[in-house]
Amino acid sequence: MGYDTILLDIADGVATLTLNRPDRLNSFTTEMHGEIRAALRHITTPDSGVRCLLITGAGRGFCAGADLSSQQISPADAPPDLGQALERDYNPLIKALRALPFPVVAAVNGPAAGAGMSLAMACDVIIAARSASFLQAFCNIGLVPDAGSTYFLPRYVGRARAAGMALLGEKLPAETAAAWGLIWKCVEDAALAAEAQAIARKLASGPTRGLGLIRRALQESADNDLAQQLDLERDLQREAGRTADFAEGVQAFLAKRPARFRGA
Repeated sequence: MGYDTILLDIADGVATLTLNRPDRLNSFTTEMHGEIRAALRHITTPDSGVRCLLITGAGRGFCAGADLSSQQISPADAPPDLGQALERDYNPLIKALRALPFPVVAAVNGPAAGAGMSLAMACDVIIAARSASFLQAFCNIGLVPDAGSTYFLPRYVGRARAAGMALLGEKLPAETAAAWGLIWKCVEDAALAAEAQAIARKLASGPTRGLGLIRRALQESADNDLAQQLDLERDLQREAGRTADFAEGVQAFLAKRPARFRGA
């Protein structure tokens, strides 16, 4: 399957999706959105063998958000309907990532700005190079954070820090992002690819259905009260307890050997 704006490689249960417009810091275009949708459909087919998705960027950037070079706005033109692009491209992308049945890792190798930062925050585990940065760029051009930024950011770093990022539009270095709890880990630039692949391979060899249920529990916890979350944990635990991987995990524990999970 050929793509023009992304790369897709599948090996050892890991699908590595690389945003591939390095000359534009991998900024989003309508074509890129279409290719990402096609890639997500492909990796969720039963015969793909994918049990973890790793997203990164080509070149020196992760993703700079929307490609503003395509927004040629003249004072004489009617105001654009930017909500249409969100409805067509960005919102379905974020929803699709959150609905995947397996974990998603972001390897942020450079600037993650605007919707590019939203893309990273929609992933489960974010690992960033020390030279990487995060930016809520929307206020700098008179727009509102979108693609889930106003949902994810205050939940990850708290309202005060989210407001500072969204209203002031200042870059957040990767080391600070790690200290704030926005990302899982900040590593040296040269170590990023290897560490991200190691995390992805570990997740891909794990109990996939159980990991998918963990994703669901964590996602829904933000909007549940304690009683609702306890009920959800009960229901998900029932489902996890019926999997073959749970049986294998118990047998491996009792036999004092590594578990051989099959994702079933």
